[in-house]
Amino acid sequence: MTGHTASTGRLFAFEGGEGAGKSTQIRQLAEHLRAIGYTVRTTREPGGTPLGEAIRGVLMGEYAEPMPAMSELLLMFAARAAHLAEVIEPALAAGEIVLCDRFTDASFAYQGAARGLGEAAVATLESLVQGERRPDGVLLFDLPVADGLARAQKRGEVNRFDQETRVFHERVRDSYHKRAAGAPERYAVIDAAASPEKVSASVIAAVGRWL
Repeated sequence: MTGHTASTGRLFAFEGGEGAGKSTQIRQLAEHLRAIGYTVRTTREPGGTPLGEAIRGVLMGEYAEPMPAMSELLLMFAARAAHLAEVIEPALAAGEIVLCDRFTDASFAYQGAARGLGEAAVATLESLVQGERRPDGVLLFDLPVADGLARAQKRGEVNRFDQETRVFHERVRDSYHKRAAGAPERYAVIDAAASPEKVSASVIAAVGRWL
């Protein structure tokens, strides 16, 4: 990862279940890439823009009635549309490396698989909102569901996704694995149960291959 051209940016998505440690690794990778001369933008979904963060508040909130799965999916893509227009596409056009905490794989895993909406609904919105834009690489932080949920509890910021059933989270994990197996050149499965140092080394190695 020594030489690089600034003409074209790259989008790398950090994916995984609850408590997988994505945020820490995004920070560390950003520091590493900046140290070797890249311009790096870190962001997250849902969020990344004022509108996206407002939608995130709606998505994470607790309501008297359960949020319909389709409402959840449409809100995710509403936030994503703003995120792409205001942050991701301009950064890529400027030749920046964009590190995004969750992207569309999360919609396939959470709303498509775990909520039962199916792949077709997510794929339709993906095409509509993103056009041809897909991540250049996806880092999948894999951790047994029980371990991830325990970490999330310890973190103390439990949202309504953390409170879903064990079966829900197993569906999320299974969906991520299926997507990674279907396109191994575009996914790197990272053992999130390893030491932070080992995880960081795996992340740097994977992104180095893509760059």
